[in-house]
Amino acid sequence: MMEWLDYEMLRLIWWALLGVLLIGFTLTDGFDLGVASILPFVGRNDDERRMAINAIAPTWEGNQVWFILGGGAIFAAWPYIYAVSFSGFYLAMFVVLASLILRPVGFKYRSKKTDPKWRSRWDWALFVGGFVPSLVFGVAVGNVLLGIPFHINSDMRSFYEGSFFGLFTPFSLLCGLLSVAMIVLHGAAYLTIKVEHGVVHDRAKTYGTWAGLAAIVLFALGGLMVAFTNMGYRIEGAVDPLGPSNPLRAETVQAAGAWLANYSAHPWMIIAPVLGFGGAVLALIGIRGKKEWPAFAGSSLAATGIISTVGLSMFPFILPSSIDPRSSLTVWNASSSEHTLGIMLFVTIVLLPIVLIYTSWAFKVMFGRVTAQDVKTNPDFY
Repeated sequence: MMEWLDYEMLRLIWWALLGVLLIGFTLTDGFDLGVASILPFVGRNDDERRMAINAIAPTWEGNQVWFILGGGAIFAAWPYIYAVSFSGFYLAMFVVLASLILRPVGFKYRSKKTDPKWRSRWDWALFVGGFVPSLVFGVAVGNVLLGIPFHINSDMRSFYEGSFFGLFTPFSLLCGLLSVAMIVLHGAAYLTIKVEHGVVHDRAKTYGTWAGLAAIVLFALGGLMVAFTNMGYRIEGAVDPLGPSNPLRAETVQAAGAWLANYSAHPWMIIAPVLGFGGAVLALIGIRGKKEWPAFAGSSLAATGIISTVGLSMFPFILPSSIDPRSSLTVWNASSSEHTLGIMLFVTIVLLPIVLIYTSWAFKVMFGRVTAQDVKTNPDFY
């Protein structure tokens, strides 16, 4: 390894890569979830809903790769994070997976019969497959900001002491609604560039406008709650970034407003919330001004900014503990070994560009608007 690529730098790189994978998932599979979340509303009849479905049908499976990559990265690079989050959020993740399973089934089965009731039921199944994951992902992020009720004993075993319904607090629900608004905005912006101008296009603009306004308001409310409530954690004393991965080796305390401390120490981080607000505003301007590509760029920037705001605000924390702050998991105490991170980085440098190139090629091949005539005459359309 190069001299500068020590354990500290590898941990920072993998923290950043985890953020990149989460953002990649949101920017690709996010618009699939967003379109599904508004499917029963942008389409009032079968042909209109088929237009929306076929806007995402060719690419949604490929976009799922980012979800798998994110889970794999957490498992390999951050084993403590994987163990605590996947066990503590087990029921929530089961709900998400059950909802996501409805998507391939819905795509494949809705057109097996021409019965309007049959197709309507599968359309609502697709709605559930888009809305529920969008909501639960946001609720999970809200709980991470609040702190997760777990502790780690001297044998390095983690114990989760929360419940499924305990995840749904006022703040976490606000984060869930923000996630839904952000993803619906992204999905609506995508629809405006993928379907022909007409009623579906116009309805997508309407729902995108409301989602954009909701995203701005909810993002601002979330920021105020973070700033003025007893929320946040900080590490007491010095931290050794090159030290072993042992969550119990640092002293962590809960401190009101601690999630804002990084912005004072590193003013450049303010770019993240600025992107969140600015991207949503750009998306709204593009939607209302009939500038579809700027609208999609704006929704992408908004999602990137909102997710980055969470990561930068919490750094170096990844999964704080609300009942035993000393057990909190950070960039410096929850990673795999230096050797493991180094090998994984090499593999990522080789494979991630291939994924990006293939994804770009696939979208280029499938570029173009879906028209009402297409769904009526093309037998390969859903």
